[in-house]
Amino acid sequence: MKKVITIPNSLSLSRLVFLPLLYLFLWQERLFMFFITFTVLGSTDFLDGYLARKWNQVSQLGKFLDTVADMFFYISVAYFLYYLYPQAIASNRIFLIGAFSVYGLSFLVPLILYKKPYTLHTRILRSNAVLVYFMMLLSFMISTTVLLSIILVIFMIGFLEQILIFIRFGAVDQDTSSYFSISLERRLRDWFIDSGVYQKLNRTKEKR
Repeated sequence: MKKVITIPNSLSLSRLVFLPLLYLFLWQERLFMFFITFTVLGSTDFLDGYLARKWNQVSQLGKFLDTVADMFFYISVAYFLYYLYPQAIASNRIFLIGAFSVYGLSFLVPLILYKKPYTLHTRILRSNAVLVYFMMLLSFMISTTVLLSIILVIFMIGFLEQILIFIRFGAVDQDTSSYFSISLERRLRDWFIDSGVYQKLNRTKEKR
């Protein structure tokens, strides 16, 4: 039985537990503390998955914690941007509505089809998490309006891909990297099963 309290799980949980600090620092206009705390908490999103794979501590609980932490973190980032840069949000109103609609749908589809809401860690969504993280940091130095538009479009593409994966391939593993990778994997598996190689291996095992 794998340990429940692991460093990767603790990092994911810390993103939830300490998230209120960001609101506190923002409302108190302690922007330096907000910047530092956001930098630290945001970095846990990369570290938890990396360490879980490196130390062979990947678990269903860890994936669940990571998904929940990401959900609250994304929603909070939208609020932080609205609070700090209302003009950037106003200029991207349509993209924001579209992005969060697709985001909600991406949870609803697996819930309806497979009785469990969860997200995938595809390449697009992982790269978008990095972009969101750096966008928040860079927003202290440069205009975020155009960068936010690009990120929201990538965000929609990533979750539309996730919805297609759920509909086409079922309740796949959360670490599925892309629609094309799982499509290729399924094609190769079907070819192997239908090929004579698979039949020969089965006969060999039966003889043993």
